[in-house]
Amino acid sequence: MRPRTKKNLEKRIDACSSYVVDSPESKKGRWKEGFSAVRVEIGCGKGGFICGLAALNPDILYVGIEIVRNVIVLAAEKATSMGLKNVLLINGNARYLSDYFEEGEADELYLNFSDPWPRDKQHKHRLTSDTFMPLYIKILKAGGNIIQKTDNRDLFDFSVETYKNYGCSILRISYDLHHEPWYEDLSNIVTEYEERFVSMGLPICYAKVSMPDRSSMAEKIALCEEAIARQRECERRAKESGAHAADAASDAPSAQSE
Repeated sequence: MRPRTKKNLEKRIDACSSYVVDSPESKKGRWKEGFSAVRVEIGCGKGGFICGLAALNPDILYVGIEIVRNVIVLAAEKATSMGLKNVLLINGNARYLSDYFEEGEADELYLNFSDPWPRDKQHKHRLTSDTFMPLYIKILKAGGNIIQKTDNRDLFDFSVETYKNYGCSILRISYDLHHEPWYEDLSNIVTEYEERFVSMGLPICYAKVSMPDRSSMAEKIALCEEAIARQRECERRAKESGAHAADAASDAPSAQSE
């Protein structure tokens, strides 16, 4: 069930428009201008994590991607209230990362408490599946990192196996992050989900991995982008079909009573 549209949603987004990039494709290759690094969070939610990091590192640009417009407005409002100058938000699908970012343009990528898509048939939707991994390898710089946190052990085990299959180097891993001796040195920004899960006594899984040589993944990247192109074409046809149906309906004679 789709969430109900927030009251005055578009007005609220307009009020924070400096944070929401309408055409992220136009920024491709230019995100880093004026900053020392570019870091991306996929599924930034209400923006607590990305805004917290941005406040600590004003020289780094943080780009949040969130597909739900009802949610991204909250991240934009948080960035506005904090007066941040180094946060930008994309209301879009992570499937199109290579449209938004140039090859090797991002330094680090965050996956925080992503949807676990628990059923076997849904695994392709997981943000660490073959659907997305080649894109991360393409847009991250050589040796760039993915940092993942989740409360879902099944998703985490799946992710770790995927990282290994793609030749990533696992730099740090934990199955109970908040009880690690090195936790205090991590400067961890605790998300809303994380705070809730920790209060419930649930362990948080954590991984930091670095990307393999991009050239070794060229074939997988190409196959991934071919699949995305097919998906885009299906979406285009569906949109055109819907537009044609709407036109036909508007052209039909009305059934008003005489």
